Amino acid sequence: MNIRRIRRAAAAAVVFALTAAPLAHAQPPNPLLPLVDAAAARLQVAEPVAADKRRTGGPVEDSAREQQVLDAVAADARSRQIDPAYAAAAFRDQIDATVAVEYSRLAQWKLDPASAPTDAPDLASSRATIDALNQTMVAEMAAQWGLLHSPQCGADLDAAKSAVLHTRALDPLYRQAIDFATRNYCR
Repeated sequence: MNIRRIRRAAAAAVVFALTAAPLAHAQPPNPLLPLVDAAAARLQVAEPVAADKRRTGGPVEDSAREQQVLDAVAADARSRQIDPAYAAAAFRDQIDATVAVEYSRLAQWKLDPASAPTDAPDLASSRATIDALNQTMVAEMAAQWGLLHSPQCGADLDAAKSAVLHTRALDPLYRQAIDFATRNYCR
């Protein structure tokens, strides 16, 4: 009977050691990952937008729409008690990176028409996605406000970008775009 108890206790100790050890050494998730992932997802909407603009002949740059986005994110930032100028500057970079992706894809499709998408969601659908991602990004900026203004920000931002680039398998164009879009996150 004592042997059984010893074996059970030993087995329980081994199970505990195997399951508890990873928890004790686990790294906390990167707090900037949701923000960077939303920025990357927003950048990826540039492709369907470019495809719609190619199909309809619409202009790539739309200053009225860009100002509408900047005004909306500034208002959202104010409502979350963060600096609206910070949010507007971050989104100016996001918009500029998105426009660069659109121009790049349009140029690619012009040089290789066979690579162009044959259909695209309408612009209103893509804009609804963009607007939702904008809200997510401002919420994440507010949630991580302290970190975004700390010395740790640069290292966490680099790690988050690396993880997102790997997970989303982004090509070199998107790698450049995410670097540009996030370049003013850390203050």
